This record gives sequence, C-alpha cells and structure tokens, in this order.
Amino acid sequence: QEQLVELGGGLVQPGGSLRLSCAASGRTFSNNAMGWFRQAPGKEREFVAAITSFPYSTFYTDSVKGRFTISRDNAKNTVYLQMNSLKPEDTAVYFCAAKIKRGTYYDPTTFGSWGQGTQVTVSS
Repeated sequence: QEQLVELGGGLVQPGGSLRLSCAASGRTFSNNAMGWFRQAPGKEREFVAAITSFPYSTFYTDSVKGRFTISRDNAKNTVYLQMNSLKPEDTAVYFCAAKIKRGTYYDPTTFGSWGQGTQVTVSS
C-alpha cells in the first residue's frame, strides 16, 4: 500500500501560483492512477484532478480547468499539482491519493492511501 506525503501548500495572494507535490513510498506507484482532492471548512471532500498510469491521461474538475495542471514523475514516485491564477475559493486542505477501485475519478471512495493533506490559503 502506498504511503503519501503532500508538500507545497501555503499562503498566496489571488492570482498567484503554488506547486504541490505528493511523494509516494510504495513500489507500485507507476501502476496507479493518482488524484488530488480538496476539502474546505464545512464542505465535503471534492475531486480536483487525476492522472492515470501510462498513457498518463488527465482529468480535472471544471472549476480548475485551464488553471491547474497535474503531472507525475514515476522515477521520483511523485505526483504534482501546479496551480496558477489561484482564487480565494481554491482555499482548502489539498490531499493526494491513489486510485484503488474501479469507478469514477470524482468519487473519493475509489481512492485510498490518503496523505495527511497540505493547507492552501488564497487571500490578500
């Protein structure tokens, strides 16, 4: 089972950028689709982006399309989330996870091995 550690959160002004990384310790990283989710206070955890194993197809929720980019480096067992043009509504704890079940990428119950999360705050 993968163990995941997210890094890269912080405080950024609206319009700014952050790059999150998620390092995996397991031996099956390259075989897993990986996803990023976020959870704002008082809200449910929501899907942000996902990337498959080869051929590395990507999926995004509508609110981040054109602003966020998910990528992976299998040699480093790491998945990234580049976030540009950040908005206050992007403020949340961001989690990465490995896809462990069939089903839609939008459903967090199809993911496992959740990291501890990293806080992203977009505020002036």
